[in-house]
Amino acid sequence: GDNPRLVIDAPPGKITAFAKRKNGIVETISFQNVPSFVYALNKEINVKGIGKLTFDIAFGGAFYAFVEADSIGLSLDKSNYLKQIDWGRKIKLSIMDEMEIKHPFEEDLSFLYGTIFVGKADNKNHHSKNICIFANGEVDRSATGSGVSARAALHFAKSELKIEENISIESIVGSTMNVKVVKETKFGIYDAIIPEVSGTAFFTGKHEFIFDTNDPFKAGFIFR
Repeated sequence: GDNPRLVIDAPPGKITAFAKRKNGIVETISFQNVPSFVYALNKEINVKGIGKLTFDIAFGGAFYAFVEADSIGLSLDKSNYLKQIDWGRKIKLSIMDEMEIKHPFEEDLSFLYGTIFVGKADNKNHHSKNICIFANGEVDRSATGSGVSARAALHFAKSELKIEENISIESIVGSTMNVKVVKETKFGIYDAIIPEVSGTAFFTGKHEFIFDTNDPFKAGFIFR
């Protein structure tokens, strides 16, 4: 059909993806993400070289610290990426030194993955901008699928976003991801939401799996 559905097993859980096609051409891709939730709100920390700042932490497939860029005088222009990387790493490491991050079910996900700076969008028709500094100082080219999912959880918790209300979030290069809250749910002890993220996607390659008839595990295996 024109709207195929695909269920993907990812480290944080099952993700349901959809492709919207017209005349055989994919127009948009969307996915309903894992339960996303707020972990901490309005926390303060002193970061060497930056000063005192306020941050939130939310999970959308990974844990991120969210900082309003204007509150610390940080430009989100792409020409300022070196400073964004430096400050993003400093904030992440400072929070990790002072705060325990614990996923309710998966120990492997119990860590702070990155810092996301939030600011005004360049395009007035968009909601805002995300600059995600993750891992060891990498900059996400996109608005970050797990990051906008976590932001949807934050905005919903703050009564800034309603169910099925769509917002468009810019990346460092001006591309956008749209996100909305599909429904509320519970995830361990946390009030959570199921976010739906959508955007454009393009083919960059093709992978083919080959089954050897002599392979005793050609159908895969499972221990659980």
